[in-house]
Amino acid sequence: MADKIQMVDLRGQYLKIKDEVDSAMMRVIDQTAFIGGPAVKEFAAHLEEYLGAPHVIPCANGTDALQISLMALDLKPGDEVIVPAFTYVASAEVIGLLGLTPVMVDVDPRTFNISVDALPGALSSRTKAIIPVHLFGQSCDMEPLLAFAREHNLYVIEDNAQAIGAEYTFSDGRRAKTGTMGTIGCTSFFPSKNLGCFGDGGAIITSDDFLAEKLRMIANHGQRVKYHHDLIGCNSRLDTLQAAVLDVKLKHLDEYCQARATAAAYYTTRFKDIDPGGRWLQTPVESPWSTHVYHQYTIKVVSNNRDNLKAYLAEQGIPSMVYYPLPLQQQEAFKHITRAAGSLDNSSECARCVLSLPMHTEITKTVQDRVVDAVISFFQ
Repeated sequence: MADKIQMVDLRGQYLKIKDEVDSAMMRVIDQTAFIGGPAVKEFAAHLEEYLGAPHVIPCANGTDALQISLMALDLKPGDEVIVPAFTYVASAEVIGLLGLTPVMVDVDPRTFNISVDALPGALSSRTKAIIPVHLFGQSCDMEPLLAFAREHNLYVIEDNAQAIGAEYTFSDGRRAKTGTMGTIGCTSFFPSKNLGCFGDGGAIITSDDFLAEKLRMIANHGQRVKYHHDLIGCNSRLDTLQAAVLDVKLKHLDEYCQARATAAAYYTTRFKDIDPGGRWLQTPVESPWSTHVYHQYTIKVVSNNRDNLKAYLAEQGIPSMVYYPLPLQQQEAFKHITRAAGSLDNSSECARCVLSLPMHTEITKTVQDRVVDAVISFFQ
């Protein structure tokens, strides 16, 4: 009997580095420094080195990273923040939570990332920031976005929860890791992420010394010195056990990214062979300006067949996921606080058509063949 297909194989990944991870966790347990232990600073320093960023501030999760970033920018209630309509809720949720106004713009229907062409129509006198989301594993087109932000004096907070390890190439050949190009970058270490811990975790990235100090203070109850609270902050910490796990896995991140890219290339080749004209589905588009680390391998299913295909795959024992079935402008929570900038038709289309197939560092061609063959059998 064939092995059960996993959407994400966290156990298989763990078993390959079990001795490293177990040893790192045991060091934390022996030290009993569960909050703020040495591993937290060590991981932050190693992530700074990996990203080429001067400041990494660990925190409790990716949503906190976004919220703390907006708090550090001293925005006022009613100020507007531009955000794509097709993304996970956290990107817009923190805007509303702080009494700010999410201004939703459309995405590119091929890359799923924020449409730079939509930005001018989103501007108003109250626009203060943009949150580009590097969705599914590749960078937004940051060069024109950053130029637009500079022209209009806007902050840029990169949501890099799904693309850590990806690189953007500027027109002059300069390369930068996602999360390091804007005013602030945010990431998540949720277990299924490309760099995931064994619980919740996140981090904030910036090259601004003043902002870095402020971000650290906000994440620690607004204090620089214990019991002296200069700012209204929150309690958002990456615990030492999670930092120890992440420090081990960071050493393997490039290897993980390559494994995902190799698996994605195999999927794409097989799908092109059986559906060269894209009559049934559209495979992921790799932008010329970015590497793709394939947090998800997301296809677009043509002819309103997505839900039927998903159901058929489930019958064959093959998991799949819809990220995200309802665009943000249609979510009840945002209907009364959001301003929509122009058409959001691409976001609505993506929500109707996208389907993510099994993708993880341990996936084999045998498993991928089973997935592809099942898709073929559905359409034929």
